Amino acid sequence: MTSVTTHAWSGGEHLNQPGGLIVAANHVTNLDPLTFSHFLYDHGHAPRLLAKASLFDVPVLGRTLRATGQIPVHRGTATAVQSLQSAIDALAQGECVAVFPEGTLTREPDLWPMQGKTGVARLALTTRAPVVPVAQWGAHRVLGRYSKVLKPFPRQLVTVVAGPPVDLSDLYDRPQDAAVLREATERIMAAITAQLEAIRGERAPAERFVWRRPAEGAA
Repeated sequence: MTSVTTHAWSGGEHLNQPGGLIVAANHVTNLDPLTFSHFLYDHGHAPRLLAKASLFDVPVLGRTLRATGQIPVHRGTATAVQSLQSAIDALAQGECVAVFPEGTLTREPDLWPMQGKTGVARLALTTRAPVVPVAQWGAHRVLGRYSKVLKPFPRQLVTVVAGPPVDLSDLYDRPQDAAVLREATERIMAAITAQLEAIRGERAPAERFVWRRPAEGAA
């Protein structure tokens, strides 16, 4: 990525947590796994990225994800449960697990974080590992949200900012029902969004965008 972008990293001190670490970021372009991982590597963490399985089929990116031991997630299958267990095991071993809570590229029209999936909340509440929110912005100018064409020139600035861990401690001893998982997820998404607002110098919409995958066979 350094050949086609310049970067501005900040907040790396928040990654200095004891034991296993969950890092959660927004997702705008298929280049995000590379910029996200680059940021974490530069701050001393070799991440285990939980990424949707289709990313492993993207040329170059897929080979990189497989070669570096990242974790594919096949949502809605037994493999998804196995992926969660792999992440739990990695955290128990003191590793850094990187997550895109939205589960896919944001569908929000202006590229703000949309409603997150509850997998990151389940992982955080099960392991009690700290969750560091990360906002990133700029890689979409190199590869658009739905584009397959790289635009390496002129070189673009990619900004990645980590914030302090999200406080979920009051939820640890509560049953992991839908309300608790949604509350934890929204706290994480709100922290990511606040950091992205600072990067962009804009306010996100007051109501979070909710995207629902079209039903099977729908037009």
